[in-house]
Amino acid sequence: MARIRPAQFVHVVYRTRRFDEMTRWYETVFDARVQYANPVLAFLTYDDEHHRIALINLSVVQPEATEADRRGAVGVDHVAYTYGSIEDLFENYAQLKEKGIVPYWCVHHGVTMSMYYADPDGNQMELQVDAFTSSEAANAYMHGPGFSANAIGVEYDPDAILAQLRAGTPGSDFLTRKTDLPVSPIRGSLAA
Repeated sequence: MARIRPAQFVHVVYRTRRFDEMTRWYETVFDARVQYANPVLAFLTYDDEHHRIALINLSVVQPEATEADRRGAVGVDHVAYTYGSIEDLFENYAQLKEKGIVPYWCVHHGVTMSMYYADPDGNQMELQVDAFTSSEAANAYMHGPGFSANAIGVEYDPDAILAQLRAGTPGSDFLTRKTDLPVSPIRGSLAA
């Protein structure tokens, strides 16, 4: 089988201790609008994508960090690439797993179904598929109560879902975030 490639680059996430200042800066520089924000997270976009930039507020996440921790923690958290279909995402997972490359975290964010990987230097990337067929639907979800109640998501077991996809379960069955996704035996499920 030919290697499966992402359809496009989609967003970058930054860790910061200057959350409000960074939010204003990205609003100004990219003429971006805030799609969703709470004290810990901000998701911004400048086009019809649900988010192009996300910010993590380390002042809330790590309030007691040492000065050395503060210097090393800010910066790029991860970059994200989207795939054309859930089947492509999971077949790519299978191809990478055969080569000994596995994700360290699999989570259904609600707006995306995602797998997080780290390269040999520890740089993190998100390989994902959009859960909605339109930008309007994804944006509406981000403004709704489900996302507000849990902006992080629900963890899942990629092997269990891959097996179900290969057995004929339609990929669309997995695109709506549920609390009953097969959970990875390595990590427990987050609150839904």
